[in-house]
Amino acid sequence: MSFVVLPSFEVPQDNLEAFLDAARDDAESSLASEPGCRQFDVCVDRSASPVRVTFYEVYRDRAAFESHLQTAHLDAFRGKLHLCSEGPVQVFDRVVP
Repeated sequence: MSFVVLPSFEVPQDNLEAFLDAARDDAESSLASEPGCRQFDVCVDRSASPVRVTFYEVYRDRAAFESHLQTAHLDAFRGKLHLCSEGPVQVFDRVVP
């Protein structure tokens, strides 16, 4: 069973490219340097205003996610949160791959 995290953000159009650059860096670094990170997708709903961005993150288990929370690349991403409004963060146990 995997651990799934779905954070969401509302991003003004003027900030979208800078926000997505930071999101890509976080996603790519997570996949490259965290053995417990199995998937990290950045999904964009451009029909919303402000634009809605949701991350689909899959970790081996909750401990792998907790390790993710301590990484330098996540700290760098957090430094860009002024570009958006944070929405809810949902967590799930993934029972079917």
